[in-house]
Order: sequence, then C-alpha cells, then structure tokens
Amino acid sequence: MTMNKQEVAMLSDEIEMLMQERTRLLKVVGAAAILVANTDPESVQVAAMDAAKMLSETLNSLPEETLRDALESVQAEAE
Repeated sequence: MTMNKQEVAMLSDEIEMLMQERTRLLKVVGAAAILVANTDPESVQVAAMDAAKMLSETLNSLPEETLRDALESVQAEAE
C-alpha cells in the first residue's frame, strides 16, 4: 500500500498531535504523583480517601519508565 503526500502529511499531523497530548498527560501524571507523595494520609478527608486511593493505585500501576518520564516533565517545569 503506497501512501500519497496528503496521507503522509495527515499522519504526520496526527502523530504530532498525539505527542503533544502525551506531553500534557505526562505533566498531569507527574503533578499527581508529586501530590500523592507529599500528602499525609492523616490529613486527607474521609470523603476524599477513595479518590486518593484510586489515584495512588493508578499511579502505582504505571510502567516505571512512564512514571519516570512524568516526574521528569514536571521537574523541568519547576526548575
């Protein structure tokens, strides 16, 4: 299957859009990981405990490389 220039350009644009979205999502994940790491469980209200637990479990289920990329993305912003 041969792609024409327009199809290649469209795919290139889509890949660029996905990479930008990944960058934004990594920042969100990084910020969430820092929040979880710096939160004292004793200070979390009971109503927020389920959400905090779900967030923590979701972060812990990420591949190590993804979490590292996420933390690096927010460290670069903080510096």
